[in-house]
Amino acid sequence: MLQMEKSIPFSAFSVLMFISILISQSEQLPSSQGQTLLRIQRILNFPAGLSSWNSITDFCKTEPNSSVTVVCYEESITQLHIVGEKGAPMLPKNFSMDSFVTTLVKLPHLKVLSLVSLGLWGPLPGKISRFSSIEILNMSSNLLYGGIPQELSSLSSLQTLILDANMFSGRLPDWLGSLPGLTVLSLRQNMFNGSLPDSFSNLENLRVLALSHNYLYGEVPDFSSLTNLQVLDLEDNNFGPKFPQLDNKLVTLVLSNNKFRSGIPAEMSSFYQLQRLDLSNNNFVGPFQTSLLSLPSITYLNISENKFTGMLFKNLSCNAALESVDFSLNLLTGNLPSCLLSRSEKRVVKYSRNCLATGDQNQNPLSLCHNEALAAGILPPRNKQKGASKAVLACGIIGGIFGGIALVGMIFLVIRRASARKIIKKPVTRLIAESASTSYIPKMVSDARYISQSVKLGALGVPGYRTFSLEELEEATENFDTSAFMGDGSQGQMYRGHLKDGSFVAIRCLKLKRSHSTQNFMHHIELISKLRHRHLVSAIGHCFECYYEDSSVSRIFLVFEYVPNGTLRTWLSGERVRQPLTWAQRIAAAIGVAKGIQFLHTGIVPGIYSNNLKITDILLDHNLVAKISSYNLPLLAQSAWKVDQGASASATSKDANNSARAKYEDKIDVYDFGVILLEIIVGKPMNSRNEVDVLKDLLKASITADKATRRSIIDPTIQRGCLDQSLKTTMEICMRCLLKNPADRPSIEDLLWNLQFAAQVGDSMSGEGSPISPSLPPHLQLTFH
Repeated sequence: MLQMEKSIPFSAFSVLMFISILISQSEQLPSSQGQTLLRIQRILNFPAGLSSWNSITDFCKTEPNSSVTVVCYEESITQLHIVGEKGAPMLPKNFSMDSFVTTLVKLPHLKVLSLVSLGLWGPLPGKISRFSSIEILNMSSNLLYGGIPQELSSLSSLQTLILDANMFSGRLPDWLGSLPGLTVLSLRQNMFNGSLPDSFSNLENLRVLALSHNYLYGEVPDFSSLTNLQVLDLEDNNFGPKFPQLDNKLVTLVLSNNKFRSGIPAEMSSFYQLQRLDLSNNNFVGPFQTSLLSLPSITYLNISENKFTGMLFKNLSCNAALESVDFSLNLLTGNLPSCLLSRSEKRVVKYSRNCLATGDQNQNPLSLCHNEALAAGILPPRNKQKGASKAVLACGIIGGIFGGIALVGMIFLVIRRASARKIIKKPVTRLIAESASTSYIPKMVSDARYISQSVKLGALGVPGYRTFSLEELEEATENFDTSAFMGDGSQGQMYRGHLKDGSFVAIRCLKLKRSHSTQNFMHHIELISKLRHRHLVSAIGHCFECYYEDSSVSRIFLVFEYVPNGTLRTWLSGERVRQPLTWAQRIAAAIGVAKGIQFLHTGIVPGIYSNNLKITDILLDHNLVAKISSYNLPLLAQSAWKVDQGASASATSKDANNSARAKYEDKIDVYDFGVILLEIIVGKPMNSRNEVDVLKDLLKASITADKATRRSIIDPTIQRGCLDQSLKTTMEICMRCLLKNPADRPSIEDLLWNLQFAAQVGDSMSGEGSPISPSLPPHLQLTFH
């Protein structure tokens, strides 16, 4: 009995202890934090991943999934992960990023915050730094803009910062290099510009630095002290020209699509952990280090589209784990290593457009790869067969004063005899155009002075036109260095230049096929200097380079605005992996293109027609203003080199045959605009005339059908962002532009009026929501004049 009496209190004590343990182990979330989560659900417009949340939800015990995870510890939420659907639309205009963060910080013990693809928009408020214990912050794939708030510099515990695929802009702040615990910094696919701060060299714990798809430039700081760095991704910027200094523990190095032009440093052969190396699409020169093929960890190697030289041998060794190799578009000779030819289903080997001793993959002649001048990017002037060798010098043209030119030539002759082969350069030339017709050259040139009042209105905001000296252009391009080289085509080489005033320009170098005096080009220059409009890539200036003996022009340098923000197609298709343009932004771009066409047709007498317009020739600037980069100027056509001698005759001989066609030449541009508008609507590239016809018929059928049918054929990314009246109006004008009979197509004024109507009704708020908010930054707001 005594034993039983003693056992009762012991049992009661055991039960109490057990209950106490259960209570201590149970994570009961305070009601205030639960209410905060429900408020977050409302602010985010009740996304599908949070649909199960309600007032009785036990958040700490909910099963984690791919959309939402809540982790609790000691009665507090310490981790919150919310992931929306890819390409989630922008939250409604009443959304406030500041209010959202004010709500978030009511969860003060968060260590991990991940808010991905939720349509968040607006600047990131500095009050997010109130998460004093935050270790991981991921807000990628939203529409956040502005700079990174300086308040984040106080987050001493921050280890991972991921802000990929937003619209952040400006220079990277220097204070990022002072975050002591930072191990991952990922800012891919934004609009950051400027150079990298030297302070990044102080991030001793950094393991991942991902800055691809921005507008960063300059030399990469010395990262050799970052002994923990494993991933460096700088793809698609303008870094260069020197190869970065790095520690040999890197696992992934991606430098593709930049302006690097030095050789590969010998130290790369000691990168024993390197698995992925991508140096493609740069201007690297010098011998290719074959030792890279046998690095102990290498699995991926891409050196394509450079100017690497050297000879490959059959007996070279390769890492057996090597899965992908791309040597394409270099200057390599010799034989493809046998180790790369081993039969492996996984291994991919590309080596086209070299000079290798193989009959496949389109090899170049051996002599091409031995031409050392090719690697320099710009060829030196060649000797002419007429008379003695011609030294190239710049002759200036001022107005149309013949005597001044002769005097300058005589002075330069004296200088030439005093110092052999000295080149003097003067300003003259400019503009952008891809295709030209000779049928209207004489009248256009003779009437170039007749510019309508729309020039003054349309040119607002376009930099003034002026002449350049060759010295200025050489300084802007570092003597036409390969780091400034942008491409080569039938109409000359293109370079990117950085002027003393800090602005960037695009410089096209045209080498003439036959001799002409500067006077042969002055009418063209007069015309070019007047073609200035907000929706054209407009003239900045020009420069002539002339031969000394007879003052004939050897090269013309055409200087344009530099528009680095990609083509309209890339912003529709998401090739930049950013948020594609909203419906309102697409209509604004279409209106810009139409205004550019209207100026080409009516802004100068006679108008400029048959411009062979393509969506890949429509560029967007940093404010998303559309600019036509390729239009019909005679100076860039082959026939332009026969100015005075053959142009008039050519035009006269074709007048009879082209008279009927000329009656509707403005409607040719209207058709091309219709193809561009069709791609804007459906969001898919138009690759053939047949494809255009099929979609045109589909468009025609959908206009008379119901709303659901119309929405079924448009780009899915804009289905929730455009009003049906706006869509229907745009479809109607697009279909009319694509009519087979030119006479039935609308005038440029007609289509412009309809597009502006579509924009106005689309900008009106309704239950479907508007894609543009008055509180957005200026570069995302639409204004119609």
